[in-house]
Amino acid sequence: MEIKFLLNGKPVTASIEADAVLLDVVREKGCYSVKRGCETANCGLCTVLVDQTPVLSCSTLAARVNGKQVMTLEGMQEEAKAFGTFLANEGAEQCGFCSPGFIMNVLAMEKELVKPTEEEIKEYLAGNLCRCTGYMGQLRAIHKYLNREEK
Repeated sequence: MEIKFLLNGKPVTASIEADAVLLDVVREKGCYSVKRGCETANCGLCTVLVDQTPVLSCSTLAARVNGKQVMTLEGMQEEAKAFGTFLANEGAEQCGFCSPGFIMNVLAMEKELVKPTEEEIKEYLAGNLCRCTGYMGQLRAIHKYLNREEK
């Protein structure tokens, strides 16, 4: 089966099997920020945006993105760099393995929620698993990032 979609703003075509998952397709197209973690849709490492909505690419059939727009961290470098500065300033960067999926969700949250509370942030990020930290630095960074003046 052949699918066509926009990957980070560029048109791509992929020949896939009916059971192919999006994670494998975007990695085959060179988007290595999308990581294989639990493969059970529980860790968030494979998060990408499909038509600006975060999805877990390990559990999304690739055929479902036919005609849609898929964004990975490779396509959002400017936004990721801006948020990364906030993480670094709070001492919240750790090993980095979970960072791409985590950052994709924060960037989606920025577009979806207006002045979210700490509880709303925690709920939005509930599917992101980090084994390095207690999340307090990340929460401080997210609050400061979402409440910065220039948006």
